[in-house]
Amino acid sequence: MALPIIAVVGRPNVGKSTLFNKLVGQRLSIVEDTPGVTRDRIYAKVEWQNRFATLIDTGGIEPYSSDIILSQMRRQAQIAIDSADVIVFVVELSSGITAADSEIASMLKKSGKPIILCVNKCDSIGEPPLAFYEFYNLCLGDPIAVSSIHGHGTGDLLDEVFDKLPKTEEEEYPEDYIKVAVIGKPNVGKSSLVNRLAGEERVIVSDIAGTTRDAVDTVIENEFGKFVFIDTAGIRRQKKVDEAIEKYSVLRSYMAVERSDVCIIMIDAEIGFTEQDSKVAGYAHEQGKACIIAVNKWDAIEKDDKTMREFEKKLSVDFAFMPYAPFIFISAKTGQRVNKLYEMICYVREQNCRRIQTGLLNDMLAEATAKVQPPSDKGKRLKIYYITQAAVCPPTFVCFVNNNELYHFSYQRYIENQIRSTFGLEGTPIKMISRERGDK
Repeated sequence: MALPIIAVVGRPNVGKSTLFNKLVGQRLSIVEDTPGVTRDRIYAKVEWQNRFATLIDTGGIEPYSSDIILSQMRRQAQIAIDSADVIVFVVELSSGITAADSEIASMLKKSGKPIILCVNKCDSIGEPPLAFYEFYNLCLGDPIAVSSIHGHGTGDLLDEVFDKLPKTEEEEYPEDYIKVAVIGKPNVGKSSLVNRLAGEERVIVSDIAGTTRDAVDTVIENEFGKFVFIDTAGIRRQKKVDEAIEKYSVLRSYMAVERSDVCIIMIDAEIGFTEQDSKVAGYAHEQGKACIIAVNKWDAIEKDDKTMREFEKKLSVDFAFMPYAPFIFISAKTGQRVNKLYEMICYVREQNCRRIQTGLLNDMLAEATAKVQPPSDKGKRLKIYYITQAAVCPPTFVCFVNNNELYHFSYQRYIENQIRSTFGLEGTPIKMISRERGDK
């Protein structure tokens, strides 16, 4: 299931971004002592006691402002509130309760979501000062004293937050279920494909781009295995994502990729390859997911016996950065070749999880270095002592060498190609790491 969502809200300059950075453990939000620095929502995964959630940092809410940017920030914050499972409302100790705080508190109460009041900038250790108790007047329960700079009170805050998160949200599918994210541009036929696979109308299908706002799970069990298909909202180019709700849809699509095992990257046969297709595929590639490129609406193409071969040849150039991904030409509308997807999904998933014995890898390495000698520089030649597989999903290989600088990208790519030609690994990216002998 999708991770539960925590929204951090409050008026500008109360320390929301500093608190966000402290909770996620890295500096993702810009921190500046100027109201309105965080204009959009920023997302990151937060972990507490082996539980996970998505944390959203929002721009400050100015209830009474007519400024265009501030009103857009207010709308962005409202979207975050609407999508959140728990809301952390941040106020500032030294300011006391302001009119804006009272207005925001009223707005949050109307949402009906669990609200945790966080009084920030309580920087001294021990009992909070008397000014802290003023915040009980907001009628949002017991406030929690926090210092986002020093980290005081953040453990208590996370205890309270995760206690209020819905327990059912953390349920995951059993390991024998293959999670498949169907991704691509809007209106490429993702929902139609999921409906065809499910044999019923599980998700809304419309010619209007952007109909699917969220990521929807469809569980299918058949003779091929157990599958969870995640139909996602289309991913558009960032500058075209104007509507606030659609920005949230794009996030959900990326989150769907992160929790998937296999990604079906859908291409519109009538339009062909676009720059945005490469960005969508690139995200799945970077995440190390097994990938299949499905060319949809193939029934609408006039063709002869050479059309598919020529189309695939062109796509091979377009997707040169992921040559391992197999192609399939389908029609979600007619069902053409759709059932073949199941076998492909099982195969690329198996390749993504494949582990190769160290002995076999080093036999391959000996042959590869004998065929093409490692490069040298100023009389010093690269030596690859041995290779081993460190991880799966994606298959990750570590080469131990005498000098990292001599292990050029081109020779690393050659070794990767030799691994593929020897062991297959179709449909999955490979991660290559080099270590100098003695490195930890």
